[in-house]
Amino acid sequence: MAFEPPRRLVRTLSETYGESVAGGWLKQLPGIVQEALERRELAVERVVAPGGGSSLVVLVRRPDGAPAALKVVPPFAAPEPERAALTRWKGWGSVELISGSDGALLLERLHSETSLRSLPEAKALLEAAGTVRKLWVEPAAGHGFETVAERTARQADAMREATGDPQVAPLVAAALDARAELLADGSVELMLLHGAFRQGKVLSGDRAPWLAVGPVPVVGERAYDLARLVRDRVEDLVAAASGASATRRRVNKLADSLDIDRERLRGWTLFRAVESGVRALEAGRRQDAELLLEFADWL
Repeated sequence: MAFEPPRRLVRTLSETYGESVAGGWLKQLPGIVQEALERRELAVERVVAPGGGSSLVVLVRRPDGAPAALKVVPPFAAPEPERAALTRWKGWGSVELISGSDGALLLERLHSETSLRSLPEAKALLEAAGTVRKLWVEPAAGHGFETVAERTARQADAMREATGDPQVAPLVAAALDARAELLADGSVELMLLHGAFRQGKVLSGDRAPWLAVGPVPVVGERAYDLARLVRDRVEDLVAAASGASATRRRVNKLADSLDIDRERLRGWTLFRAVESGVRALEAGRRQDAELLLEFADWL
């Protein structure tokens, strides 16, 4: 199969895992995809572009002609947790897993061009809340998912190492303090979470109107999972004169609609926004970083 990997995939993998690691896998990608297609006897329609930042998605037809999507994930991006989460959800609120092995997931075909971002904001948030609620289930006994405490501990260490900018340091300190307070109370809510839930991760489907894709699963409290959704369309919030007040209203509205403590949602939203902003700075994406950090400052 001859193709050029989508630019978004190349850029994101290189930023996240380093050019040498990402480049080695990307060189092997055509062969990896071809082997996965042949093993499943799949016919290719097209590669989804711009696609995601951590995997290649190919629209395919199964031997019986049924449409599907083949998602190929590099081993260093840990594809197994996604497979395990999709297995646990069994298509309830999420894309359905048909089969999965060796970093290649054969998935139900959704309408990749239509996400919740295509809807007006109020409708999109309503549909997002209804979708994410379905995903919050207890993990299977003996699960191997990372916990929120473990994931954010690594992120916190990286944030401490990257606080050379004196303008960013106060926000980083506030985010780290918020995380410490959230974990200090010994919250025992251990639900299976999507981990990267936002409007762009919910696609239109035939089996159900909206289904979540692309989980980076983690186990912990629901407020953590909702925090990324709060800052959706951050560029619109920052551009609006009422951005700060609109952000606080969004926190309250989402928390109340899903029976989540407002302050816990605010705290995790702050931590996750600052963490993303610091990563953007480190990657040289200054404009993205400024948007995220201005948003975080409102919290």
